[in-house]
Amino acid sequence: MTSAVTLSDVRVRRGSRDVLHGISTQVPSGQVVGLIGPSGGGKTTLMRCIVGVQAHVRGDVTVLGRPAGSPDLRPLVGYVTQAPSVYRELTVQQNLDYFARLLRVPPGTVTETIETVGLAEEAASRVDRLSGGQQARVSLATALLGRPALLVLDEPTVGLDPVLRDELWGTFRRLADAGTALLVSSHVMDEAARCDRLLLIRDGRLVADDTPDALLARTGANDLEQAFLRLARQEAVA
Repeated sequence: MTSAVTLSDVRVRRGSRDVLHGISTQVPSGQVVGLIGPSGGGKTTLMRCIVGVQAHVRGDVTVLGRPAGSPDLRPLVGYVTQAPSVYRELTVQQNLDYFARLLRVPPGTVTETIETVGLAEEAASRVDRLSGGQQARVSLATALLGRPALLVLDEPTVGLDPVLRDELWGTFRRLADAGTALLVSSHVMDEAARCDRLLLIRDGRLVADDTPDALLARTGANDLEQAFLRLARQEAVA
């Protein structure tokens, strides 16, 4: 299995404080890798390192065989931030049409992508008139347009109802099955079980890197939330 992302001793310092502490791991192609941990633990900073927009990064970050942030990676990496990154005064259709022209995607991709994120009935609606969850789905649609080899999703299901969350996770699984590498951050532990592998991060440190089943076996916990708590306490004692 090829590695879409390789991190080697990645460190980030912000002011006088270290935000990431020597993180080394990989994100394979064809897998959904969950980046799990509490808010403020370093998840977004690590994702920014991978997409090449984080300052003051030490260590090595390789994405699809190139240094993170390389210009030729732009059409190959989709990045969805926590805040919707689309034009609010345009409609869903207009946003997707605009980004499709930038990416030079094949005809029909826009309609297919809008249907994928469940916004077909809202295609003619202005983004600023949509709910927060719908706006998040517009951002996801723009990231999916180019059929990226790597998809980096920062809390993509925040504010979504359970039915839509389930549908989106189904979409993530289909993308992975087709060979896309997905890195999905969340602080919701019930989503962790949907991932092939979990990176548990706390206070900028990688607490664990394993499959959900292996983490349960390793900690003797009944669920992944208990497993994370036990690992976090072990880290604190160490």
